[in-house]
Amino acid sequence: MSSSVSDFVTLVSNDGFEFIVRRSSAYVAGTIKRMLDPTSNFAEAISGRCVFNNINGIVLEKVCEYLYYNEKYKNAKDVPDMDIPPELCLELLMASDYLNGQWSSGRKFMKDRTRAEEFRSMSLADMQTTIA
Repeated sequence: MSSSVSDFVTLVSNDGFEFIVRRSSAYVAGTIKRMLDPTSNFAEAISGRCVFNNINGIVLEKVCEYLYYNEKYKNAKDVPDMDIPPELCLELLMASDYLNGQWSSGRKFMKDRTRAEEFRSMSLADMQTTIA
């Protein structure tokens, strides 16, 4: 491994889309941070490239958008809501759970996670009515 670590990393979705993001932004997600830890001896730490076989490009793009959103507003008091299409909510919650993110210091993430728990207890018909 080279002595200098790049300021950017590449996140790759299961359908081949690649997103180059600042390392500092990517570190919001605990899983990514551990994958890129130079002491981990993971291939990702050496290559600076993380492949997510369980996250598609549309969802990973929104995750990357959030990583920058989080960095931009991390010290702000009045944080505007991030625009999240309802049809992506469940997949984004699953991705955030997998990535072990520290989403908005837990505020927005916990609100969304509570909503996801409500969805898990609903029938499919109830869920479709709620989303519509």
